[in-house]
Amino acid sequence: MTKIALFQPDIAGNVGTIIRTCVGFDVELHIIEPCGFPFDMQRVKKSALDYIFQAKIFRHASFEEFYESEIKAKNHRLVLASTKASVDYRDFRFTENDCLMFGKESAGVPEWVAEIADHRIFIPMKNNMRSLNVAISCGIVLARACHF
Repeated sequence: MTKIALFQPDIAGNVGTIIRTCVGFDVELHIIEPCGFPFDMQRVKKSALDYIFQAKIFRHASFEEFYESEIKAKNHRLVLASTKASVDYRDFRFTENDCLMFGKESAGVPEWVAEIADHRIFIPMKNNMRSLNVAISCGIVLARACHF
């Protein structure tokens, strides 16, 4: 089953929106700490609404713990969505054992995390845009990944 991982998210509202997206696609959400905000259900419930009670949310104390327990142990591919990637997400061949990871809104992921990823994909943009909101990007890539 495809799953979503958020690397040290900065904005509670984005996490709430991604929770709703994960419920809609019936995928797990993995949150890699530390968050840039105190993670509590009241803070994310504002945008997740009542969907939060249906969500499959897993929190990880560090990237290393997440990687060992969710990627290596379960033989998943780590697919990083990044503005620095060279593979267009529309050309990428997703599989059901992909974990789609999105970096923190303010800085993405550190280079050492990007190097660990099995694949790196990007969403092409026009008009010199740097990036989309992480929740929008997550929805776009997840919709494509679920049609593998």
